[in-house]
Amino acid sequence: MSNKLEDIRKQYQLASFSESDCKSDAIVQFEEWIGQAISAEVREATAMLLATVDSDHKPHARVVLLKGIKEGKFVFYTNYQSDKGQQLLANPAVALTFFWPQLERQIRIEGSVTKLDAESSAQYFQSRPRESQLSAWASPQSNVVSSQEELAAKREAKREEFTQEEVLPLPPFWGGYLVTPQSIEFWQGRPNRLHDRIKYSMSDTGDWKIHRLAP
Repeated sequence: MSNKLEDIRKQYQLASFSESDCKSDAIVQFEEWIGQAISAEVREATAMLLATVDSDHKPHARVVLLKGIKEGKFVFYTNYQSDKGQQLLANPAVALTFFWPQLERQIRIEGSVTKLDAESSAQYFQSRPRESQLSAWASPQSNVVSSQEELAAKREAKREEFTQEEVLPLPPFWGGYLVTPQSIEFWQGRPNRLHDRIKYSMSDTGDWKIHRLAP
């Protein structure tokens, strides 16, 4: 068996995706596909690559988790003072990518972010395990730290600080973002690299336009 990277390939043949399969609303189509991924027990089905651009126009990417869809917008949470938070402050344009190899599917989303309201962020924050809440309070995300022990000590300090608090408050530096999509592309792997690519684009009138793209 060859170990050369250029020799690694797979024939995609699980399914097809045509214009006749498309829902008229891209969000409804997304909900159908992610529901199928969850039902198929795809590992980390809600994991998405979040791409941002900083003030020097340099791209950055990392995997975060989708935590909801609110009024047609995709929701995720982070530390506002983190690298990604600073990049989103400098440039609200983002791209999201989901990849589900078990289903031979990919979804690409392009749009822009706004902050989620503090009340909704607090509601989600307080639904998390208490240890996760303490870690969010303690972690100076994206900053250099000396060791894992330093982080553990910071979390213990926060535990002491909030020992009398039954419900932890929302950190002022932490919360949600809403991604408003301008385009959503659904990719279904097909044999011989003639993949299905169906792209939804938001029109000026607020309707989704649907086009097939060459693979």
